[in-house]
This record gives sequence, structure tokens and C-alpha cells, in this order.
Amino acid sequence: MRVWLPWDDPAEFLGGLPDGVKVDVFHSGSAMPESLAEVEFYVPDYMAHDARVIEALAELPALRVVQTQTAGYENFLPYLRDGVTLCNARGVHDTSTAELAMTLILASYRRVPTAVLAQDRGEWLTYDSYDDSLADRTVLIVGYGSIGETLESRLTPFECDVLRVARRERPGVAPVERLPELLPQADVVVLLTPATPQTTHLVDQDFLARMKDGALLVNVSRGVVVDTDALVAALQSGRIRAALDVTDPEPLPSGHPLWSAPNLLITPHRGGASTAFSPRIARLVRRQLTRYITGEPLHYVVAGPAR
Repeated sequence: MRVWLPWDDPAEFLGGLPDGVKVDVFHSGSAMPESLAEVEFYVPDYMAHDARVIEALAELPALRVVQTQTAGYENFLPYLRDGVTLCNARGVHDTSTAELAMTLILASYRRVPTAVLAQDRGEWLTYDSYDDSLADRTVLIVGYGSIGETLESRLTPFECDVLRVARRERPGVAPVERLPELLPQADVVVLLTPATPQTTHLVDQDFLARMKDGALLVNVSRGVVVDTDALVAALQSGRIRAALDVTDPEPLPSGHPLWSAPNLLITPHRGGASTAFSPRIARLVRRQLTRYITGEPLHYVVAGPAR
């Protein structure tokens, strides 16, 4: 079976390959392998900075499985042919993304960006008010899945309350239709929802208006979930705060109003990019390859036929 993998030494990265696997390496910046007509299983680059990495999906006649390295997969769908199974990397980024969400909350609450800028100036700051604490606050997680569960496990020791919202209602998790009544209760709103037509600009002027004064919006999902113009206006009003790991547009161009918006912390889409990523994606890909070869059902199928 012919497989395309993005790592220069796939066997070493994965800790070995299943018997019968023939590998070609293809990633951003490399030449496209000559085995276009043979490849059945394809793992594209993480983040896929080179457009060819995704566009190649439409050029592989024998392709049967695409295994992403990301939880989000909306950018692959336009190139997915009929009969091809798309699997995402559910679970791989839970730890890293939850850690970054916690970092953004705590850094915003304890005014770390202000302190870093003062350190650059050699200035010892004095404050006329206490820093915010997570203790006794309410955190609303919008898009409560595996990352949300992991984030809640990190939030719990901080003695805060957690509200949960997902597309479908289940015990302890409210449906998205209840957001209007839940938003005014939250001190922190964390976005973990995937990018879909239904979630694009979910955070609009009305959503932001329902957030309580001084609340913190944290986006570690996708930039398009937030209406950027509405967020800029809300930040400029001084009524809310925000911390963003993702933006729309992305990368955020120089001179964009978000760069100068008050009460905002920005990180450059680093949610999954930690040392926790490599061992977890290696385990997932090795397991998926083995399941495909042996005819077992694949995990985390998000589009196309179940295999």
C-alpha cells in the first residue's frame, strides 16, 4: 500500500511502520512524489502552509483516506472527492489547546502583557486595583467536546464554575440555542467550536452585547467564528476584554485594527504547537495505518464513507 507522509524520516517519527506500507514523503516545500496514481492513504502537513498540500487531494485517483493532523478540517472539504474518507485528529491537541486557553485567561486576568511591556521599559509598575482571579468566577465553554472536557479539568482546581454549550444538548451540556441566557452569567467565554457555516460569525454584535461588562472572550478555535469588526468595536468601547489565538483574517496583517485594539492579547495560532503534539500525532497515524491495512474501522471519521 502506498502512503504519503509529511515527515522526512517517517519510520523514525512514527516509531516504525506497519508491514506492507510503502512511503513517499510530501510536505510544504518538497517536490510532489511521482506516485500520484498509487497513493491510498495521505497525511497532509500540519497547518498545510503550501496550498499544494491540500489541493493534491483532488489529483490522487487511488486515494481512499486523508488523515489530518488538526482537529479542524473545513479547509480540506472543497478538495475531497466522493468515496474518500476524511479523518481528523480528535484528541491530539486537547492538552496543548487547553494549556494555551488557560495561559490566555490567566495572563489576561493577572495583567501579564502589561508587566512584560513594563519590563522592557525597565519600569516597576504600581496598580490601584487588585488583579482578577479565576476563583469564584464563571467560565462558559462554547463548543464543549474533548478539548472542552480537557480544559474543564484544568479549570476545576482554580475554584471556578463551568458552564457548557454544544451543538446538541446532553446531560450537563446546554444546546447552542441557550447561549443568549447563559452569556450574561459568564465572566470568561472560551470558544472551542469548529468552523462551519452555522458557526461563522457566531460571535457577532448581539453575542458580544450579551456578555457582561468586563467579561473576557477567549478564542482558541477558528478566527471566522468571531465577527472581527464587531469585536473591534466592542473592545474599543472598553466594555469587554479578549484573548485570541486565531483571527480573521489570518495571518493578521500589519496595521489591522486588532493590533491596536485595547484590552486584547493575541498569540499567533499556537494552540496545538507544543511538545505534546508530536508523540500524540505519531500514535494516532500509526494506529490509523494499522487499522486501514487490517480492515478495521478508522477512528474520527468526519466526512466521506466510514471505513
